[in-house]
Amino acid sequence: MALAAVRSGTPARQPRERGAGGQTQQSLKSAQTRARLIDATIRCIVKVGYANTTTPQVAAEAGLSRGAMLHHFENGQALIKAAIVELHEKRLRAFRRAADTDNHDTTALVRTQWRQLQKPAFVAFHELALAARTHPELARILQPLQVEFRDRFNSQAVALFPEWQDDIVGFNVAMTLSQTLLEGMAINLLTGAMDEAMVEPMLCLLEKQIREMNPAMHKGHAG
Repeated sequence: MALAAVRSGTPARQPRERGAGGQTQQSLKSAQTRARLIDATIRCIVKVGYANTTTPQVAAEAGLSRGAMLHHFENGQALIKAAIVELHEKRLRAFRRAADTDNHDTTALVRTQWRQLQKPAFVAFHELALAARTHPELARILQPLQVEFRDRFNSQAVALFPEWQDDIVGFNVAMTLSQTLLEGMAINLLTGAMDEAMVEPMLCLLEKQIREMNPAMHKGHAG
């Protein structure tokens, strides 16, 4: 049974107790449980793929009963949407970390991005993106979240790299080149289509190309 096929009833109400910061103990526990379920969903997708991931599997992976899971997510669609949102947040956080370098060092940026693509979160997102091609319900969840993510990513990128403000078109080309090449390399490594010995030469080639496109480098040469 696919995740999207599950429905549930109305969850029972729990008594509330106030905790630190005005949050209730119930809300804190609920947030922790939701996070466990989202992480378990991502792990299941990595292990067995989207089509083979079921709500009982997710509950077991999280160490919870199926009833407890349905208390927090009314159906599989809500759970998978929450997992996609979390994967997008991971990508945005990773990008902010990659950009947090002295003088936006190109090597550090490329290498940090590459390391992020070796993590399970990338495998999970790639699995979902590919599965959406033949799963209409998943596509309806994924596509608007992709548009939202792209808008947030682009806004964040422009803010983090002021040296590119006068060449937004060039910046978009540089970002697309970096994302396409790095993600393509990661996928090819996963599928065996790329020899691992080619990783280093390709990363160096990308770094060289990004430096040549950077307006700050041109200003340096002009001076």
